[in-house]
Amino acid sequence: MIKKTVLLDFDGVLNDYNGNYSDGEIEPLRDGALDFLERLSKEFKIILFTSRDLYLVNEWVIENNLWKYFEKITNIKEPAFLIVDDRCVRFNGDYNQTLNDISNFKVWYKD
Repeated sequence: MIKKTVLLDFDGVLNDYNGNYSDGEIEPLRDGALDFLERLSKEFKIILFTSRDLYLVNEWVIENNLWKYFEKITNIKEPAFLIVDDRCVRFNGDYNQTLNDISNFKVWYKD
């Protein structure tokens, strides 16, 4: 079976990131993230992407025993079936709606 690729954002999706970025520190694994990765990896190839230092993220992934779920970790937007991110707006073909969605956007942890 050929698996489609899901591009998965790091901060705010896998860890308890709340907008307080720290260069040398990564927040703990979010509750439910391990189960989510186990279930997702059964049907999809997962590429983890981040704007953080890749070495630091790789260390965090290894420390949390998550390496087996990822095809790779990158800071490049790779081709994918879909993207899972905590800071995104879905473009539905309507620019006015997209501008409205951007203006009214709130990150889930700030609701």
